[in-house]
Amino acid sequence: MEPIVFAAVLLAAALHATWNAIVKGSGNKHVSMTAVVMGHVPLALIALPFCPLPAPASWPYLAAGILLHVGYQLFLMVSYRVGDLTQVYPIARGIAPLLVAVVSVIFLNVSLSSNELLAVLIIGVGIMSLVFVRGSDGLRNGTGALMAVITGCFIAAYSLVDGLGAREAGTAVGFYAWLTLIDAVIFMAIMRVWRPGTVTEVVKNHARFSVLGGGASFVAYALAIWAFTQAPIALVTAVRETSIIFALLIGVFFLGERLNLLKLCSTAMTIFGVMLLRLNR
Repeated sequence: MEPIVFAAVLLAAALHATWNAIVKGSGNKHVSMTAVVMGHVPLALIALPFCPLPAPASWPYLAAGILLHVGYQLFLMVSYRVGDLTQVYPIARGIAPLLVAVVSVIFLNVSLSSNELLAVLIIGVGIMSLVFVRGSDGLRNGTGALMAVITGCFIAAYSLVDGLGAREAGTAVGFYAWLTLIDAVIFMAIMRVWRPGTVTEVVKNHARFSVLGGGASFVAYALAIWAFTQAPIALVTAVRETSIIFALLIGVFFLGERLNLLKLCSTAMTIFGVMLLRLNR
């Protein structure tokens, strides 16, 4: 991986952890998540005139990616309502490579080396141990862990779909601009039905929040999608998982979440397993 690509993905990881912390740290998760999604729109509209239309071959990926991103955003919002950042984020980010490995072995007849099998085991132990992390109230939070696992399934799916789609599109930024623009329209429509008044609340009282959170989110994933076209998706994904470290630090030092030995060890195991798996593929 070229140094500039590596640096871009590291920046994307830091920005991704930051906007997740913004959503988790807010009092109203529906408002904060809606603000982040709506904050994508200005940057997408700015980008579109400078990007060619994605190639027709990428349109099925675009449609699938939109649906997967909407599902991801809805489940992430619920996850942060019931779980700590330092529990939800590592599970959601760490489970994606585990799912890829399992699907590859069972459905795609891919053979894994001993190092890759070890990595899968390490990731599994790390993720499952996070199920038993106690929340800020001192109680174990199985619901938060379950929601995070489902969120991780969406991450695994959209990462693969978006990476392949951006390569077919011929324009990584253009592909993502269209994806996030349509995603925002659908998400706002859902929130108008599910939580009436949420979109209006964002426009009237949280415009700055939307620009900051949405800007960080847009730039983070635009960088990742660009990196998918410059380097193997496996390597890009491995570097992106360093966002777990940023999330742990933000959760502890800025959100006041407890740092205990189990969280630290679980997160470290997940990161190590992800890196080992991805760097061996």
